[in-house]
Amino acid sequence: MKQPYGLVRARPEPEFEISVDGAPVPVVPGQTIGAALHGAGIRAWRTTRVGGRPRGLFCGIGVCFDCLVTVNGVPSLRACLTEARPGDLVSTRPDDGPDEWPGDDPETVGER
Repeated sequence: MKQPYGLVRARPEPEFEISVDGAPVPVVPGQTIGAALHGAGIRAWRTTRVGGRPRGLFCGIGVCFDCLVTVNGVPSLRACLTEARPGDLVSTRPDDGPDEWPGDDPETVGER
C-alpha cells in the first residue's frame, strides 16, 4: 500500500516531536497540538473539576474549551487551534496553568 504522501507526490517537511507531559509525541508539520495528540492515540488529556469526566478534542474548531493545554508556559491554549512547533513543551495538567479552566463543566458555571 502506498503512503498517502506518495499518492499525491507531496514532499512534506520532516516529522518532528513535541513533549507532552514529558513524553514525546510525533508531529507532521502543520498539525495542531490537538491533531498530534489524537494521531498519537491520546483522546483525553483533562478531566472536569466536578465529576472527573474526561475531556480532549470535542468541537475541533475552537468553539469549546475542552482541549485546553499549556504550551511553553502559556496557559489556556486550545490544542485544536495551536499549531505544533518543534520543541514545544506541552502540559495537560491544570496545575501548570490557571487555577480554573474556563468551560470546565456547564453544570457548574453559575457556581463560580
